[in-house]
Amino acid sequence: MSKTDEVRKAMVDAMKAKDKETKDTLSLLLSALKNKAIDKRAELTAEEEEQVVLKEIKQTKETLELTPADRTDLIEETKNRLAVLEKFAPKMMDETEIKAVIADVLSGLGIDAPTGKDKGRIMKELMPKVKGKADGKLVNEILGSFMA
Repeated sequence: MSKTDEVRKAMVDAMKAKDKETKDTLSLLLSALKNKAIDKRAELTAEEEEQVVLKEIKQTKETLELTPADRTDLIEETKNRLAVLEKFAPKMMDETEIKAVIADVLSGLGIDAPTGKDKGRIMKELMPKVKGKADGKLVNEILGSFMA
């Protein structure tokens, strides 16, 4: 079952349960998925669907960060939206999995003690392997801990 079908089914369930907030969030996600498919002029692959979900999550987090602290209604609504979206997010890699991928990339490049000069080369190899599976900031921090 594709992510689009999962979202559609969850949206129908939310409508039956009369859960307006969840239904609205899923409706926005479904629209984003459909728009991406229209732009591509073909069905989305599972990876492309995951990218759309991650993009929606990222935008929602940015909205949460930019919302003034005194607007508790918007903050609560955004947190609820984020919770719904995260149900459809792909499983993210944890710190140990990221460290294993970094160690693999370092051995593949033949780098024993990475320095700041090597960082660009390492990231160029590393990011395609973890894209959509790990947060870029976290990957960067963990790679920094490997550096001499």
